[in-house]
Amino acid sequence: MSAHYTSTHARTRVARRPVRTTSKMPRRINLLRAVLVLVFLLLALRLVQIQIVNHAHYVKLSVDQVREDLTTSALRGGIYDREGQILAVSRPTSLVIADDFQIKHPVREAEAMSPLVKIPVAQLVTLLTKKSGYVVVNNQLDLSDGRRINNDAFPGVVVQSSSLRSYPNATLAESLLGGVNTKGVGTSGLEYEYQKQLAGQAGETREFVSASGVNLPGSHSTVIKKATPGVGLELTIDSSLQFVTERALAKQLKATNGVTGVAVVMDVKTGQILADASLVNTTANAGVLGSVPSWGRSVGVSGIDQTINNLAFTQAYEPGSVFKVVTFSAALQAGLMSPSTVFSVPNSVQVGGRHFHDAEVHSLEHLTATQVLAQSSNIGTYEIGKMVGENGILAQVERLGFGATTGVDFPGETSGLLVNANNWYDADQVALPIGQVDAVPPIQVLDAYNTIANGGIFVEPQLVRGYVEASGVVKAAPKSATRQALTTSVAGTMNTMLQQVVLDGTGTNAIIPGYSVAGKTGTASIPYPGKDALLSGAYNASFVGFAPANAPVLSMIVVIERPTTTIFGGSVAAPVFQQVMSYALHHYGIPSNGTIVKPLKGANAGIGSDVT
Repeated sequence: MSAHYTSTHARTRVARRPVRTTSKMPRRINLLRAVLVLVFLLLALRLVQIQIVNHAHYVKLSVDQVREDLTTSALRGGIYDREGQILAVSRPTSLVIADDFQIKHPVREAEAMSPLVKIPVAQLVTLLTKKSGYVVVNNQLDLSDGRRINNDAFPGVVVQSSSLRSYPNATLAESLLGGVNTKGVGTSGLEYEYQKQLAGQAGETREFVSASGVNLPGSHSTVIKKATPGVGLELTIDSSLQFVTERALAKQLKATNGVTGVAVVMDVKTGQILADASLVNTTANAGVLGSVPSWGRSVGVSGIDQTINNLAFTQAYEPGSVFKVVTFSAALQAGLMSPSTVFSVPNSVQVGGRHFHDAEVHSLEHLTATQVLAQSSNIGTYEIGKMVGENGILAQVERLGFGATTGVDFPGETSGLLVNANNWYDADQVALPIGQVDAVPPIQVLDAYNTIANGGIFVEPQLVRGYVEASGVVKAAPKSATRQALTTSVAGTMNTMLQQVVLDGTGTNAIIPGYSVAGKTGTASIPYPGKDALLSGAYNASFVGFAPANAPVLSMIVVIERPTTTIFGGSVAAPVFQQVMSYALHHYGIPSNGTIVKPLKGANAGIGSDVT
């Protein structure tokens, strides 16, 4: 039974055929291989394009990320007085900068650099660990120390060229010279006016710098273009006379409690300005007219500073009686009078609805033209102006240089504010001839008197005498322009009449023993700003003249604004003229003409009669 069973089972087993299957793996692998080959081909093509085709372009981009072409400032030209004395100079210095991210051992570097940068170690460590990427360590370092730092190659430290502007005489002529900002650019005065010339031409240096602006370690600077030093200025100013002028003006400004003071000394023949002082009393009450900006440093007299603006050129004022030379010279030029012509002078007149009067009450007087000028009679001057007429007065104002800026073209210079035929009022028949209505800068008043001193020849004022090249060669500036404004005869007659003002009129405080002096005083009311009224008790006291009157060499104007201890030009401004002019005449060796001065008729005789 068992055998039978086994046999049957063996016969019934059916053999199975293998099942055929098709695999997808080889196809996917081939596809992946193809994709990879394509990618590598694209990458290869891109690398070829970057490294071969566009190689120069990407090199430039790479370099530009760290390369920077920097502008290097030129050494600023100096400013000198007429004798070559330094008034302003720029000294080359080294600028030391640190990238504290590059400094790995700040204490070690601070200890090594401290003696060179002149900074204590502890302070220097603080600077080198700020983690700002750009730290100015010292911007006024001597060049020798800068070179040593550069040679020692301190990691993360760079030395660049810089300069420092200084004024060896401290505040002397500061309102004239002006100043520069932290970048060494002129901001006022002559520093501003001649900025382009003084600054020179900048150079260009190629540096490789970090993102913070500090040179990369191991990199070197390349000079692409050398800087050209600036051209300096030789001024007409005399430092010694400038000092004397400033000190005399400052003392009087302090003594009279005035607000501002101006004093200018000029060479009659050349128009060269030998001294130009512009001061402000910071302790005086500026009132409604507002404070005058100053440099904030005393000139040596407590509370007296240099003004930022040079008021001789930039501030217009009603000149008052010093303006009367316009009226007198116009009448002489037209042949309408002589110095001995007699005028009937009442105490006051009513013209155009305004009341005008002389400074001192008097009955009807009969005065010669010379006496009218010497006593500074307002009404007498009106009588003379009435003969000249409106057109004649206006023409003479222009002829003597009023209303036009000077050839100096000082920054902020004003041409003044003048009446003309279009805005003429009846009251101007009196007001203009006596120095009201028109507002002019002091330099224009001095120019007019200088014309009389110069025989009728108007000469433009001058401040720059020459230009100093970097080599030290001085190129002379062109001479001042001139023109005939008055006849020689009229100028000579005015000279003689102005001498009487000093000898026997309102200007006796300007007398200089041994020298003849010609000049005129002024005590001018000040208009209230924005109102048809005058500031109560406020005056501009002035004196302008020249010496020696027999052969004029020097002319000068002094204006003191709002003095309070006394107000008259003869007692406030004339003494400054006398003191400065006395020094100048001896300083330049101008011989005395032996003038004998007669005694005054009482102290300060006649000084109070020039108020307008």
